[in-house]
Amino acid sequence: MEARDDTCGTICLKYLLFLFNILFWLAGGAVLAVGVWTLVEKADYISLLNSNLYSVSAYILIAAGVIVIVTGMIGCCATLKEMRSLLIVYLVLLFCIFLVEIIAGVLAYINYQECFPFCHQLDDELKQNLQVTMQQKYQQPGEESITQAVDKLQQEFMCCGSHNSSDWTDSVWIQAAENLRLVPDSCCKTPSELCGLRDHPSNIYKVEGGCIMKLEEFIRSQLYILGAVGIGVAFLQLVGMMFTCCLYRNLKEDPY
Repeated sequence: MEARDDTCGTICLKYLLFLFNILFWLAGGAVLAVGVWTLVEKADYISLLNSNLYSVSAYILIAAGVIVIVTGMIGCCATLKEMRSLLIVYLVLLFCIFLVEIIAGVLAYINYQECFPFCHQLDDELKQNLQVTMQQKYQQPGEESITQAVDKLQQEFMCCGSHNSSDWTDSVWIQAAENLRLVPDSCCKTPSELCGLRDHPSNIYKVEGGCIMKLEEFIRSQLYILGAVGIGVAFLQLVGMMFTCCLYRNLKEDPY
């Protein structure tokens, strides 16, 4: 078996590619963590919009994170063992992930452009869904998860009602004869039993735009973060593909 004659350049490339794989693996772990966090912590009140888009996005993030982690592990093995065949597999996986990211970005841009005249209508529909859900299902039998989600939404975002606190006037629960509250207790700045009896601005949140505006701001900020992470990972992939090609050229054929 012919011994490998590692030059200084080859050794440097191995260390650079190994460092890249560590960063790539960490990036995959971060994407996976964001996906799990989104699904576990935030999906409850996002579900109030009656849309599966957010949960589907979380599952995509989880899948992408797992794929990136596995790819990073393959890259580490290929680098440490100096196997050209495994480097080819690693390079193909990197290219496929990069290609999927590019295609997804282009499709998202195209769909946004096509949807632009109708996006406002869709946005209004989501707002209407949230308002109806809060008015018709809050504190109703069998809708405990909706009730908890609404309370969490109003407390976390410090808001009251879909558009404003007056939305609760038409609530089935508020209109019930046995209920004396004007708004749910979760609307209160300092929540306590029956604090919703008084809807004065000193007692409850009077946020312009209501909870839907706060929810939209949250989703928008999340998308910005995910976009920045995607650009960073894509840049890492380009660097990794460059290092992989250089190392592949410097290595001899796999020994048999």
